[in-house]
Amino acid sequence: MELHYRAPQFDPTVDELDALKQLEMGKVIDLPHAQKEHLSGRLLERGYVHKNSTGELAISDSGRQLIRRQNN
Repeated sequence: MELHYRAPQFDPTVDELDALKQLEMGKVIDLPHAQKEHLSGRLLERGYVHKNSTGELAISDSGRQLIRRQNN
C-alpha cells in the first residue's frame, strides 16, 4: 500500500489560483488542456475542482471559497 503525504495546510500556487479564477469566469478546461498547462492534480484531489459529465473541469464551491479567501 502506497501512502502519500498530505500537508494539513493547502497553499495554492499562483498557477492554481489562476486556473480556479478562469474556471469561475466560465473558461472551459478539459483534462488534456489541464495537462498541457501543467495544472496541478492537487485541485482535483482537494475537491476545489471536479469533472462534469463531459469530462471538463469545473470549479466547486470550495474552490470559489478558496479564491475569495486568497483575495482578502
